[in-house]
Amino acid sequence: MRLTLRLFSSVVQRTPFYITTPIFYVNAAPHLGHLYTALVADAIQRFEKLTNPDCKVIFSTGTDEHGTKIQQAAAKANLSPPDYCSAVSNEYRQLFKEFNVEYTDFIRTTEDRHKKAVRHFWNKLVEEDYVYKAQYSGWYSVNDEAFVPETHVKDELRDGETVKVSIESGHKVEWTEETNYMFRLSAFKTHLKNWLKQDGVITPSKFQKQLQDMVTDDAYLPDISVSRPAARVHWAIPVPNDEEQSIYVWLDALVNYLSVVGYPDDEAMQQAGRPWPADVQVVGKDILKFHGIYWPAFLMAIKWHPPRRLVCHSHWTVDGSKMSKSLGNVVCPRSSIVGNEGLRYLLLREATMSSDANYSETKLINVANSELADTLGNLSSRCAGAALNPRAEFPALHARELAAQAAGSRAALLMRHVEALPEICHAHYSNYQFYKAVDAVIKVLHIANLFFETQKPWELRKLPEKQKELDVILHITMETLRICAIILQPIIPEMTCKLLDKLQISRDCRTWQHSETPSWRIKGAIYEPKNIQSGKFVLFQRIYEKKNTQARPVRKEQNDVEKKKKLQKKKVTA
Repeated sequence: MRLTLRLFSSVVQRTPFYITTPIFYVNAAPHLGHLYTALVADAIQRFEKLTNPDCKVIFSTGTDEHGTKIQQAAAKANLSPPDYCSAVSNEYRQLFKEFNVEYTDFIRTTEDRHKKAVRHFWNKLVEEDYVYKAQYSGWYSVNDEAFVPETHVKDELRDGETVKVSIESGHKVEWTEETNYMFRLSAFKTHLKNWLKQDGVITPSKFQKQLQDMVTDDAYLPDISVSRPAARVHWAIPVPNDEEQSIYVWLDALVNYLSVVGYPDDEAMQQAGRPWPADVQVVGKDILKFHGIYWPAFLMAIKWHPPRRLVCHSHWTVDGSKMSKSLGNVVCPRSSIVGNEGLRYLLLREATMSSDANYSETKLINVANSELADTLGNLSSRCAGAALNPRAEFPALHARELAAQAAGSRAALLMRHVEALPEICHAHYSNYQFYKAVDAVIKVLHIANLFFETQKPWELRKLPEKQKELDVILHITMETLRICAIILQPIIPEMTCKLLDKLQISRDCRTWQHSETPSWRIKGAIYEPKNIQSGKFVLFQRIYEKKNTQARPVRKEQNDVEKKKKLQKKKVTA
C-alpha cells in the first residue's frame, strides 16, 4: 500500500505549499538552463496539487535586476537600467507562459515591495549585531558578483597572459580593497552544521555532502562582505542610513523569497497563510553555496527558520560543455524543432538531478518520435480512431470477456503493471526523480502496445460476433492510457489534457486518486459505453527533418538499417 505521508505534504503542515525557483539574473536572455529550473519547480508543484487538490500552492519565480553586470549589459544595449531590466524580465515571463510554468507570483528586485523587504531585513541584521563596517580586501569576481577566498583562486593562462581565476566558476578575479559592511557568517558554523545534519534537507544527497564539507572548511565561512561602494555599484539598493554603500546583490536577491509572502508586513503574511519556511526551494548547483550556506545563515541571524528543503539540480551541457555565450553554444528554448511540450518532456524525462545532462537535437527528435508520437500518440490514435472505434466510445467492460482476457498472459501482464504504476510513480515524484516516473510509464505503454498488437483488434473489427471481445480490448487499452495520462500531468500538462479531453474524462476526475484503481478492480461497478470526442486525433505530430528536399522521419534505428543496406549493396556490387 502506498504511504500517504509525503515528505513535503501541505496536508500535514496545514499551511500553503510554498515552492520557489531562484530569481534569474537579467544580464542576458533566458536559455535552456533557466527553463529547466522553472520546469523542475513546476513539475513539483503540479504533483503536489495532483495528490492534494485542496492544497493552496504559492509558486514564486522572477528576476534579479541589480548589480555591476546589469549596469554593463544595459550600457551595451544602449538602454537605461530600468528599461533594460523590464525588457529581459518580460522575456522570462513570456518563456514561462509558453511552457506552461504555472507560477503564482513573479517578483522583480526593482519592485518597491521588495526594496522595502530588503531594507527591513538589513535593519534586522544590524539590530541583531551581525553586520559591522570594516576595511576589506580580497579577490573579486565581477561575473560571480562575489569575493573569492584566497584558497579558491588559481593561476591560469588565457590569451598568452597569466590571470587569476576562481577555481569554482572559472571566472577571472581581480584584487579589490574597499570599505564594506561585513556579515558575521563565521558565527553560524555550528548552526549550519546542525541544520545540514537533517536527513533530506538538501537533495540529492551528494549536494548535501558538498555543503557539509564546505561548513567544515574555514575558508568557506569567513565573515563576508554584504555591501559595495555605491560609486562602483550604483544600480543597487542603498544601505539604509549610508548612501555611500549599496547592498550586496546576493543579499538583496535572496530576500525575494520573503518579499513574495508579504514580509515584513505581518498582516500580509497572515493573509498569505504564513507559508514560511518555504517547503521546497529549487536551485542549480552553481548557486548551491549561496542558498545552502549564506541564505540559512542570514535567516538564522534574524531568528527565522531556514527552508525545509533545497532541491539542487545539475546542468544541461551541449556536446559535453556548459552553455556559454563565449562558446556560442547557448540553446534558445523557443527554437526547438519538437515544440514547447516536446522540449518540456525531454528536459524532465532525460535529466537526473545529480549529474549533468547533454543536450542533443538528434536525441530530442528521436525520443519525441519514439515515445510521444509512437508509444503514446499512436496507441491513442488507434484506440480512438474510426477504423477500430467507429462509434467513438470508451467501450463497456463485459464480465465474461474480461475474465477471458485476464486469463491470458499478455492482458494479465498489462493489468498487473497498470495496477502497480501509481505507487511506483508516486515514489519517484516524491524523490524528484522525474525520469524514473516517465520510464515507468513508458514501460507500461510498451506493454500496452504489445498487448494491443497481439490481440489483433483490426481482425476482430470485421467480425460482429466478436464485438464484446473488441470492446474489452479497447477498454483495457484506453483505461491504461487514462491512468498514464493522469500520472504524466506534471511532465506534459498540455498533451495529457488533450488526451484526457479526448477520452471525455471530466476535469474533477483527474487527480492522483483517480489513477490508483483501474476500472477492472472496482467491485460491483457497472460499466456502460461512454462517448469520447469524435474526429481525427493526433496527440503529437511526428517530427520530420528535410533532407535533399524530401521530408522523412528521423529515427536512429532506421538510419542504422539504411547504412547496413548500403554497405551490403556495395559488397554485392564489388
